[in-house]
Amino acid sequence: MSHVPVMTYPEAMVVGLIQGVTELFPVSSLGHNVLIPALVGGSWAKDLNVSATESPYLAFIVGLHVATAIALLIYFWRDWVRIITGFFTSIRDRDIATPDQKLAWMIIVATIPVGLAGLLFEHTFRVLFGKPVLAGVFLVVNGLILFSGEKFRTKNSLRADQEAAEERRTAAAPAAMQREPAAGVAGVGGLAAAVEGGATLAPPPRRPGHGSHAAAKPDARAERAAEAEAAIRADRRLSKVDYLQTLIIGAAQILALLAGISRDGVTMVAGMFRGVAREDAARFAFLLATPVILAAGALKIGDLINKGHGIYGPILVGSILSGIGAYVSVRFLVRYFQTRTLTPFAIYCVLFGLGSIIYLQVK
Repeated sequence: MSHVPVMTYPEAMVVGLIQGVTELFPVSSLGHNVLIPALVGGSWAKDLNVSATESPYLAFIVGLHVATAIALLIYFWRDWVRIITGFFTSIRDRDIATPDQKLAWMIIVATIPVGLAGLLFEHTFRVLFGKPVLAGVFLVVNGLILFSGEKFRTKNSLRADQEAAEERRTAAAPAAMQREPAAGVAGVGGLAAAVEGGATLAPPPRRPGHGSHAAAKPDARAERAAEAEAAIRADRRLSKVDYLQTLIIGAAQILALLAGISRDGVTMVAGMFRGVAREDAARFAFLLATPVILAAGALKIGDLINKGHGIYGPILVGSILSGIGAYVSVRFLVRYFQTRTLTPFAIYCVLFGLGSIIYLQVK
């Protein structure tokens, strides 16, 4: 009796969570989508075959991508309001004068190459290269790309890192100064009054929740405001990149059509090679991913409708987990790349890719 491809809830939950995380971590979500089922084997390898036309797996991946894009929109919604507003005001004014206007057109320019390549070659690349062993090979290549991106950083990119760090310190200084003088004045005034009156100095009574840890804990609203200001500073730096460099950075995303090559990873590396700070390259990669993923989902929505019959439940559950994983991941990575490198992800890709190839060959 032939096996009829289906989609179980455990499969949907595991793949959905992995998709949400690996879509934004520079380790290739498509590579993992191809490798994980093959490594597990059994019905997973049959049900979750991305290159099989009769499998509902591709429809499932479409749902996961849409959920990932929604998570990115939620996280960056303030930025997208500014960018979209900048796009329309630039058309109205027939001018590109502000960082928001420039960034809007940068995203459009950078999306054109991968959009055309996806329309022309996505199916061919998926069928020819969507094989587990090849995904392992390209995952190793992805690791080497990430390692090279860090090893051969340009002087301009390293200088941009220092400038971005200096801007963060400068922005953080006023907030710290506003807190410290208040405490200092109160302390000096209290000490003077106590000495003048001959009183015995004693520590003030502590109220629950008002200790040093509570005082140091940042207010949620202030934290969001600080994040918004940091995003504006990053966009101001990004807007200095010219359109030719933007086109080159965007074209790097074409490599992600190969299962195992990370869209965000190659975009970051291309950005750093063009002199962009690491954290700004990561931000630009995340912003670029949103329209690309949404467009891919829109083009494949027919597959989701036609081939998703009977698995809408697993698709929904997997998509929810994918969205949650993506939101948590982007929130973590935006801060991570302010001070840390791509090297750990490069090591992971090489080890996991080589391990997968060896396992699949001796299996």
